[in-house]
Amino acid sequence: MTNSHSTTVDKYLEAIYCIAGEGEIVRPSRLAYWLAVSAPTVSDALQRLKRDGWVELGADRSVTLTESGARTATALIRRHRILERWLTDVLGFDWAAADVEADRLSSSISDAVVDQIDVSMGSPSTCPHGNVIPGRVAPYGVLVALADLEPGTPSFIRRISEVAEHEAPALLLMLAEHSIKEGTEVKVSDTSLEPGEVAITIAGEPLTLSIEAAKLIWVETL
Repeated sequence: MTNSHSTTVDKYLEAIYCIAGEGEIVRPSRLAYWLAVSAPTVSDALQRLKRDGWVELGADRSVTLTESGARTATALIRRHRILERWLTDVLGFDWAAADVEADRLSSSISDAVVDQIDVSMGSPSTCPHGNVIPGRVAPYGVLVALADLEPGTPSFIRRISEVAEHEAPALLLMLAEHSIKEGTEVKVSDTSLEPGEVAITIAGEPLTLSIEAAKLIWVETL
């Protein structure tokens, strides 16, 4: 990838793309939390991004990508998700480690290498967390958050929210430790727990999650 802009620009464009992809309105405070930087830092960065034609800033403080910003963000997300898939499926990394390593590799591998990696894997539809690789079609139907799943309903994990990758890495580690991945069967087994908790049976084993964690796991029912 020929990069005519900084790593900082990349980080902001990726963050805006991912937050918007989760159905949220992107605002400066959300970006500050996502990127773990101060509000003034975000304000200054957004003014530069607007000046350079990457984003548009709304009167309500919403942030949206311009056409060039969206094009660049899409290319960045594509290579990250392809590299994650390669790291997990071919090299055997777990979800959490693959996310970190893909970040490290992304800026140092050419488009030609990424394209060849993609072809060698049969051009997968999603990253290991089930998030669709830009330009491809999701291999699943309508999804529901695990937190909203009716008790006893058989379902399969299809997607882990991008929010989990950036804001809840402990969830990815926990899922990896239990060998839980895309396609794992899960049921909500009990609703009589402490407030804010969900008891589930996943891959045949009992597990308790916080409601917040269960909101980040998306499933497809049978």
